[in-house]
Amino acid sequence: MYGMGNSFVLIVVLFILLIIVGTSFGRY
Repeated sequence: MYGMGNSFVLIVVLFILLIIVGTSFGRY
């Protein structure tokens, strides 16, 4: 397990999820 790699991937995934949720809520 790569500590730095895992944290970076988690941050990217959370950021993408935030963008998807923001766009979906913005459309409604």
